[in-house]
Amino acid sequence: MTTFTELLLGGLSMGAVYALIALGFVVIYKATEVVNFAHASLLLAGGYLTAVLQDDLGFWAALAVGVTGAAVLGAGVEFLVLRRYRGRDQSLIAIVTIGVDILLITDLTRRIGSHVYGLGDPWGDRVLSLGPVTLPQTRVAAFVVAALLITAFLFAFRFTPWGVAMRAAAERPETAALMGIRLGRVSASAWAVAGGLAAVAALFLTVFPTPGLERGTSLAAFKAFPAAILGGLDSTTGALAGGLIVGVTEALVTGYQSDLTFLGRGIGGLAPYVVMVLVLLVRPAGLFGTRELTRV
Repeated sequence: MTTFTELLLGGLSMGAVYALIALGFVVIYKATEVVNFAHASLLLAGGYLTAVLQDDLGFWAALAVGVTGAAVLGAGVEFLVLRRYRGRDQSLIAIVTIGVDILLITDLTRRIGSHVYGLGDPWGDRVLSLGPVTLPQTRVAAFVVAALLITAFLFAFRFTPWGVAMRAAAERPETAALMGIRLGRVSASAWAVAGGLAAVAALFLTVFPTPGLERGTSLAAFKAFPAAILGGLDSTTGALAGGLIVGVTEALVTGYQSDLTFLGRGIGGLAPYVVMVLVLLVRPAGLFGTRELTRV
């Protein structure tokens, strides 16, 4: 029972981090109806900036620069590249994001090389003991920070002028434009928010018990992709639910790997995709996604 509790709590904390990444996918999709395949490069860029600057600036200042840098990079990609394709087919723009991701990831992996960077976080390798259950403090911090950020985003999305503008642009872009909402500004802000959330997620993906930031860190974004899909690409609530489901599923399947050898090795990494497919078979729009109705 102790093992199950530790795996469950660890899965919830990582699920909250995956929810941050999935929320980035959802925000951009709601603002532009484009699936952003360049999200992995935003995550790696934010983490890289934090890692290389933490010796000179200290952890908190480096983290602020990393989050800001990823946000600026996201807004820059939207303004310099994707805005030129406004009005084009969404599948074409999604392909463009793949090209952007390849360019950014190639440059970042060249810079990182074979190094494994520590981020200088204040939690170190300390653990929190709750009776027989032990949990790294970084996992607790990940859950708390992710919960606060997601709550703040949902509040802003619902009650602030920025959130109203984004919801209007997502529902009726032509009408929103006629009402004075600047769609380009909404789109750029969505990319900036997604970049900032990805940079925070990069922090908790690379601290203890993981060794640090490396070239493969960006692959975590693809673990969060099933979370966004099974929750519903147009649902902010779905991003949270999907992230938690993916995190718990991955943690439990990986933790009980020895009892699941008949399924083959590495089933923990595959399990979130299996869950995604099973959910989509029942609800093609995801758990909380909007179901499209067509009159025939």
